[in-house]
Amino acid sequence: MKYSYRTSGTCSSQIDLEVEDGILKDVCFTGGCNGNLKGISALVKGMKVEEVISRLEGIRCGYKPTSCPDQLCQALKTLKA
Repeated sequence: MKYSYRTSGTCSSQIDLEVEDGILKDVCFTGGCNGNLKGISALVKGMKVEEVISRLEGIRCGYKPTSCPDQLCQALKTLKA
């Protein structure tokens, strides 16, 4: 299933992702820190959704209450609901 998620509180504005059978197949961030987000995307591809959430949820970016990895988790949790 392909899905687009509008982020909140981060430099990136949107996350496009694809999940099949509970596995994260593809992730693409729009905006944000290009190199870091490409790295995160490469690392989480092929991981189980639950594993991504358990590792990345709650990460903060500086003084912000969220981050791009945390917003990815919020998107994945929305898909699971």
